[in-house]
Amino acid sequence: MRVISKKALVECYTKHPTAKSPLEAWHAEAKSATWRTPSDIKAKFRSADFLQDNRVVFNIGGNKYRLVVKVAYRAGIVYVRFVGTHREYDRIDAESV
Repeated sequence: MRVISKKALVECYTKHPTAKSPLEAWHAEAKSATWRTPSDIKAKFRSADFLQDNRVVFNIGGNKYRLVVKVAYRAGIVYVRFVGTHREYDRIDAESV
């Protein structure tokens, strides 16, 4: 998959250094993946939650961080919509970011 944009991940782990390793691991996994359906994601990320409009919420770093992406399955693109702490995630609407 093509991940747009890694910059958001870097900004998060610059602010929260403990997020670096799990976010880099997620990024590497997503880049090498070929997700065609939500079940492809669920097979690798059991705790992933699926929202409307092809949005997926990933628990990162033992659920300390949350990552919200929008997946364009046919195009093979993952758009990072939000990445931050669990507390920051609680203040957003994951279906509209």
